[in-house]
Amino acid sequence: MKVLMINGSPNVHGCTDRALCEIQKTLSLHHIDSEIYHIGTKPIAGCIACGKCKNGSPCIFDDGVNEIAARLDEFDALIVGAPIYYAGPSGQSTAFMDRLFYCAASKLNGKPGAAIVSCRRGGASAGYDRLLKYFSINSMPIVTSQYWNQVHGNTPEEVEKDEEGLQTMRTLGENMAWLLQCIEAGKAAGISRSKPEPRLRTNFIR
Repeated sequence: MKVLMINGSPNVHGCTDRALCEIQKTLSLHHIDSEIYHIGTKPIAGCIACGKCKNGSPCIFDDGVNEIAARLDEFDALIVGAPIYYAGPSGQSTAFMDRLFYCAASKLNGKPGAAIVSCRRGGASAGYDRLLKYFSINSMPIVTSQYWNQVHGNTPEEVEKDEEGLQTMRTLGENMAWLLQCIEAGKAAGISRSKPEPRLRTNFIR
């Protein structure tokens, strides 16, 4: 089993990474592999609704989104982490997720998902809610913790002092490991997901 963690912060070893590393350590205790993918500091284009990816083609913007979309079959779960700017996740993280889910949602459907956020002080719950919506629209079980998945601090050293926040990350790791193990046990017992109904779309303007 392997978990993909997306670090949506421009700082490769910042507060968001510190939180993800705490989860990673917990997963490793259960012999679950994980990989932290850093979006980086290069601009990430937002989706322009061109529809080019609808026929299975990669996104026309050839960046990390295509790289990760091509690898999603390697992973059994997804955790996305982002710093909070103006009570919302960083722009590069939401641009990345918008395009990833638009062009490769089928590869994530049914896999557990979780979000974590880091902030200096406020806005965490609003940003956390924004990230959870990617999972809830795609039939992905959402993994929670003992509190909202957030850490506080302006530097990784300050995050170290957020004992409750780091414990929340460890609990999230434990819950993710438990759910992945349950899914594996279910598969071994012959339990499979039910076939979804054909998708219905209702427009309210006739």
